[in-house]
Amino acid sequence: MTVAAVVPTPTRARRVLEVRGAVQGVGFRPYVYRTAVGLGLAGGVWNGAGGVTVDAEGDPASLDRLRDALAAAPPPARVESVEETAGGGPLGALGFSIRASRREGDRAARLPADLATCDACLLELLDAGDRRHRYPFIACAACGPRYTVVVDMPYDRARTTFDAFPPCPACRAEYEDPASRRFHAQAIACPACGPRLWAEERGESSDPIAAAVSVLRGGGLIGVRGLGGVHIACDARHAGAVARVRQAKQRADKPFAVMFADAAEVARACMVDGVVRQALEGPERPIVLLTRSPASGLDAGIAPGLAEIGAFLPGTGLHHLLLRAFGGPLVMTSGNLSDEPIAVTNDEARRRLGGWCDLLLLNDRGIAGRADDSVVRIIAGTPRLQRRAKGYAAGPFPLGFRAPDVLAVGADLKNTLCVTRGSDAFLSPHVGDLEGLEAQRAWEGTRARMQGLFGARPAAVAHDLHPGYHGTEIAHRIPLPAIAVQHHHAHVASCLIENGRLGPVIGVAWDGTGHGPDGTVWGGEILAADLAGFTRVGRLRPVALAGGDAAVREGWRMAVAHLMDAGLDPARVEAHGRRTVVRMIETGTGTVPTSSMGRLFDAVASLAGVRHVSSYEGQAALELEALAAHGAEPYPLPVARAGSLLEMDARPLVRALVADVDGGVAVETIASRFHAALGAALAAACRAVREETALETVALTGGCFANRRLTEIAVAALEGDGFEVLLHARVPPGDGGLALGQAAVAAWRLAHVPGHTR
Repeated sequence: MTVAAVVPTPTRARRVLEVRGAVQGVGFRPYVYRTAVGLGLAGGVWNGAGGVTVDAEGDPASLDRLRDALAAAPPPARVESVEETAGGGPLGALGFSIRASRREGDRAARLPADLATCDACLLELLDAGDRRHRYPFIACAACGPRYTVVVDMPYDRARTTFDAFPPCPACRAEYEDPASRRFHAQAIACPACGPRLWAEERGESSDPIAAAVSVLRGGGLIGVRGLGGVHIACDARHAGAVARVRQAKQRADKPFAVMFADAAEVARACMVDGVVRQALEGPERPIVLLTRSPASGLDAGIAPGLAEIGAFLPGTGLHHLLLRAFGGPLVMTSGNLSDEPIAVTNDEARRRLGGWCDLLLLNDRGIAGRADDSVVRIIAGTPRLQRRAKGYAAGPFPLGFRAPDVLAVGADLKNTLCVTRGSDAFLSPHVGDLEGLEAQRAWEGTRARMQGLFGARPAAVAHDLHPGYHGTEIAHRIPLPAIAVQHHHAHVASCLIENGRLGPVIGVAWDGTGHGPDGTVWGGEILAADLAGFTRVGRLRPVALAGGDAAVREGWRMAVAHLMDAGLDPARVEAHGRRTVVRMIETGTGTVPTSSMGRLFDAVASLAGVRHVSSYEGQAALELEALAAHGAEPYPLPVARAGSLLEMDARPLVRALVADVDGGVAVETIASRFHAALGAALAAACRAVREETALETVALTGGCFANRRLTEIAVAALEGDGFEVLLHARVPPGDGGLALGQAAVAAWRLAHVPGHTR
């Protein structure tokens, strides 16, 4: 008698998995669907207010493989955590589906960032046989607008500006087809049902791209309404056109960005290596600061006095079509007057740009979130953000602790704002300078958007310590308890949070201006700091800041101050008003002591004959850096005890520099020796602090560390001395990252300081 073997039925189990990270708007749900179906699992996946939920049942081994696959999801998804929640027993589900989104629960979702046109969409865009041939708003589940079109979370078409464009039957079929690249692509559209492009100012045109190219080839200016706002474009090789843009934007010297058709075209105009190419071609499509080749063919007026230009590649179908049709690089700068927010709506473009653009390329796709282009610089072999905006905003950054929600106003210059929710901080895109009414309106709009999207209910508002800042005034208009955070402490805190630290560290915070608790102007600071607080342990020896903001623009004033402090004759500075400044310094009238490192850069640039008056922030320092090279003998910049503080004494440096100028030493050598001196003094000061505090980690922060030459010299010296060095990469080192630090310090106080205002 033969007995048949009994094959046991596999045990059916159920798992409910909560996935957090950048998992909405990046094709993650279709990835989960295909993976689950391939594993023979049943259940569903849906967007929630805080991430993505997967409810799956089937063979336990297959469920384990699903969990592993979720954690290893391919880019552009970025999974931070996969947590299993109690789901109960199997429900007997049949098949797997993408289900309707749910809005209940924690609202701190990871807002999807805008993604550049993918290679597959680009092929369709250029394929004459494809139904999306030359369609400017082409996108799929792996690319296209995200942050700029999201109205509310979770991310679904009904909560984006694409809700105004019902899909046609062909798009609907792709949206519902698991085999399609556009399966559940919320920005799906085509010429039959999607946004429309048109040209204005020179009459309606059946081919708006051709009309725009005709204007560009004639040396004209056009406005291009793209993902996050309007660009002004012109031929980057046409001196007259570039000069017109400068005149229109009231931007005397500040450099313009240039858009190229592809990386090969960038390489013909700039120095490009593997790291640069990766940054250029990444889905964020940032502007990358690159050394210009001598035979670039670009107009010199694009970046006067600088060795670098900002280069970037097209991020949308519209820009691909425009660059390819034009056949050369285009200046592509934000559509605004200098320091105003970028224009967003069609009406704003007509009102603010129509008077000096010869043609406007407009469209009817709504922009829910204003977003300028991000700016990246390669420093110490890594792309590091100088302006955080499109492609990167709006966070999150884990705080490492839970606290009541906080709103942080940010800085007056290069403003971003920040909201916290639970244990995460969300940093907004670049807003601009807060001095103008337009910028303050943009700030208020960004604040409302950020709080709404993340469900933040701030218990307090953090702001800079300076009582005269626009941000401080804004904070005190908000009916919440206000928490003042010292400027340089916020810089160090920003670097700590970005690097997943709480401190303590030696914080080297060097920039132009920050209000000190002692009423003086700080800016060349060395702090022993954590989120709870700081102790000032070192500084640049203070000199007189004569004339307040005038001294920021007129570097020669700082040259006079440093000459007088060094015991040298200020008459070597030939400037109208010098005698008045000398009297101000001698009598103390209209002056305040400053330890600002940024102002030392201004003084050195003036003494070396590089720049006496700046038309934009940091101009003198940028031009001085452009002249510097490695390997020079440093000027003397001794570090010594002065009372309770270590002081870097610039007097010997100034005397040696003046001797070099009088001796006819090349300005390139002077710039190199100056940068080398700063790096050597920084390392010496940190060694002295280590002896007193035993701290082994140094955080380099503040606007001076946007300087590649200084940063690389400092990192090499510090690491040679055995320090761990923390740098910025995903957050700007300057004021564009200040809000993150303000928020972190304020949140720490609310969470950990007994009796603190709540």
